[in-house]
Amino acid sequence: MRLTHFSDYALRVLMYAAAQRERLITIEETAVVYKISRNHLMKVVTVLTRAGYLKAVRGRTGGFTLAVSPNNIRLGTVMRVTEPDFAMAECFTADNRCQITPSCRLRGVLSEALDAFVATLDRYTLNDLLLRPEDFGLKLGKR
Repeated sequence: MRLTHFSDYALRVLMYAAAQRERLITIEETAVVYKISRNHLMKVVTVLTRAGYLKAVRGRTGGFTLAVSPNNIRLGTVMRVTEPDFAMAECFTADNRCQITPSCRLRGVLSEALDAFVATLDRYTLNDLLLRPEDFGLKLGKR
């Protein structure tokens, strides 16, 4: 199983925002820190803002910051917001054409595994992932 880049980036954006709570950060800055696409990050930040995790400030001096405490951001909930689906095999999809689905037991086993995965993420919050600004390769007081 592999998370989408979107979910991976969402977690990284939240981690960076949590480390920089005393100021607004920009998409440009975040793209440089992680060496990932600015355009992709714009989509991620938009989804996280709409979900209420980030607060965006428009304008020339704008940026974004956490909208809620890291203690209130459950990793499992973030995954549910950012993952398009958890279709681990064809039998999980709407267009399932697998011939053995009616008698197959694999779907039940995979569902149980997925439930355990998300339940584990639900036990943790963003607070459990907190890093210091310098952990991102930044010097204190600088962007």
